[in-house]
Amino acid sequence: MMPLKVFECDFSDPDHCEALADLMNAYKTDRMGGGNPYSLEQRLKLIEGLKNHPSKLVLFVATGEKIIGLTNCFINFATFSLKPFINIHDVIVLHEFRGSGAGRKLIEGVIEYAGRIDCSKITLEVREDNVPAQNLYKSLDFKECEPVHYFWTKYL
Repeated sequence: MMPLKVFECDFSDPDHCEALADLMNAYKTDRMGGGNPYSLEQRLKLIEGLKNHPSKLVLFVATGEKIIGLTNCFINFATFSLKPFINIHDVIVLHEFRGSGAGRKLIEGVIEYAGRIDCSKITLEVREDNVPAQNLYKSLDFKECEPVHYFWTKYL
């Protein structure tokens, strides 16, 4: 396999937009995502929503010219540390490239970006049954935080 490279999504590039939608579709229909594929309308809404979101950070990982993964992140502000922080919302690596180091490369890209903008922390959620992802995060010095199992959501 060719070396892995990480770079930001360019929403003015149709190939980047298509790759983003394809990767999100793969993620959504994966065992971990457990959902149905996006319709064409939903794909367009996904791209427009991310493109127009003021605090998004979308990073790709590629081998050669093939984009094989992405992470969708959002930059927020921590009121206690008085610094920005990044929340990693999605981490996606195509099934056939899992175990290649692509996920590590993506997270290292987020860590590097967070350092450039002087973030206080990086946050993420991971499924309890996604042990490979948990092991990756632990190897990059992410720590479980308290409370571990108390996520509350209000869907509107």
